[in-house]
Amino acid sequence: MSQPILVTIDGAVLDPDVPFLHADDLAAVRGDGIFETLLVREGTARCVGLHLKRLARSAAALDLPKPDADAWRSAIDTGQRVWADKNGKSTEGMMRLVYSRGRESAPAGAVVERDHAETGITRESNEATAYLTVGPVPARVATSRSEGVKVITLPRGYSIDHAADAPWQLIGAKTLSYATNMAALRYASGQGVDDVIYTSSEGDVLESPRATVVVLNGDALLTPPAKNGILHGTAQQALFALAEKEGFRTETRRLRAADLIAADGVWLLSSITLAARVTELNGYTMPVPARAEEFGALVDRAIAG
Repeated sequence: MSQPILVTIDGAVLDPDVPFLHADDLAAVRGDGIFETLLVREGTARCVGLHLKRLARSAAALDLPKPDADAWRSAIDTGQRVWADKNGKSTEGMMRLVYSRGRESAPAGAVVERDHAETGITRESNEATAYLTVGPVPARVATSRSEGVKVITLPRGYSIDHAADAPWQLIGAKTLSYATNMAALRYASGQGVDDVIYTSSEGDVLESPRATVVVLNGDALLTPPAKNGILHGTAQQALFALAEKEGFRTETRRLRAADLIAADGVWLLSSITLAARVTELNGYTMPVPARAEEFGALVDRAIAG
């Protein structure tokens, strides 16, 4: 069994079985924070630069203090090293960066020093709580990679213009407020499928609760525009950067469910699962793309860069 890892932003490696967060941390009581999830493969966290850029964008959207990229990189280095030492380089890990506004009860500007030997917490303030964990990759991941996923479309309930019209809704930021996404996945499970693709009120394809939609048509790779209120997918960005060098055309444009049905192939791309091919969409069995294996190999190479 894999041994989980807990690392503070200042690089302290703590016992993951010892309580770490205060009960009134705003991550827990309000979901007032952000996170990133990275794949640790062969002892190395993947796409670190893309994840830290997205962490900074999310922090700006929430008016959190700008993340210290150097401190995060150092903590990531520690986390991946300790994970590999304890579990072996061949064991994939799921690394989660967590960054919240801190304690609800802390007065403005307060900084509280703690006994490191007792709690492992070297510094806290009301401004931010920052740490990372590394744990085993969920069991569902291997199945999704090898067998693909059955998917239904669900309305998200807002227009593609909503992100621009209502920036306080934090659409496109990777926040800790994931209750709606998890509810959608539970609903999908109740319908006998694996995942969801959200659509806008106009019927545009948006994203999955935990993945980016990528379409293959011939030598073209397509994905919905992030400006429509979806996350900038790190795996998708890495894929497109490499695909362009290898002769594919890449494009972000509006897509409808009919475009998915007519495509040569559709995948849900995410940092942990990587490429999960959509095998069924709204009850329709999707044909196996002729370039399915090539696509999967391309994604593997892209996240290794």
